[in-house]
Amino acid sequence: MELADQIAQYLVSGLSTGAIYALIGIGFAIIYNSTDIINFAQGELVMLGGMFTLFSLNVLHLPLPLAILFAVAAATAVGVLFERLTIRPLKSPTPLALIIITIGGSILIRGITMMIGGKDTHAIPAFSGSEPILIGTATILPQHLWIFALTALAITANKLFFEYTITGKAMRACAVNRRAAGLVGIDVKRMVLFSFAISSALGSLAGIIVAPLTMTSYDVGIMLGLKGFCAAIIGGLSGGIGTVLGGLLLGVLESLGAGLISSGYKDAIAFIILLLILFIRPQGLFTKAQTERV
Repeated sequence: MELADQIAQYLVSGLSTGAIYALIGIGFAIIYNSTDIINFAQGELVMLGGMFTLFSLNVLHLPLPLAILFAVAAATAVGVLFERLTIRPLKSPTPLALIIITIGGSILIRGITMMIGGKDTHAIPAFSGSEPILIGTATILPQHLWIFALTALAITANKLFFEYTITGKAMRACAVNRRAAGLVGIDVKRMVLFSFAISSALGSLAGIIVAPLTMTSYDVGIMLGLKGFCAAIIGGLSGGIGTVLGGLLLGVLESLGAGLISSGYKDAIAFIILLLILFIRPQGLFTKAQTERV
């Protein structure tokens, strides 16, 4: 295979992976913009999407579409429960305390999942077959097309929600100034709860659509969550197109680095990019000096 053909293949794979990172990154940004919290348990919600799908297929024997809906609903419920039990009871917590709590929640969710589901890696069936599709000189699996389509649909729905619904506008108001939002009658605590619900749903969806390619287990959320966080940082934690571009850029660079240099550097590339962004342009590549909130 010629170098140009190889690069084309790496680009296709990188864009698919980057779409997953973008979806996870938007989940980080939504919670941050509503609460100023970096939810490091987001990766475990990604993992729960795949594990709940596996449970509903193998134990509940649901058809795949219903299994996906069940998994998203169950993971969303976990995210809401996490907010109610760990974040809401706190009175004037420090940023460090919130970070420690979300990390602790991540470890707890991962541990419970390991005890119930075991340490084995499990496969989830592809949504529509596994016969490769030829696009130019590159090949793509049908699951990659599902990733592109569902990610685009989720991002569009997220954008429309925040732009055109009363609840979305209320959440944006809380993001700008929580105290002023409360003074005009917005239930700030409820908006925070909604932000965790939406973020959990997006994270679980990312875990579901990537599981047929990477398989799922109790610990897959660690690296996916960190790379989603990298995508959010690259996009300036804006939750908009910046995070989407950040995820796609990260996925492409990771794929090119793994293919042209060494696959051993695949995970390191994401963190090298993160460090460079934090040193050179900490507000993100795709935002102005003042971060634009959702």
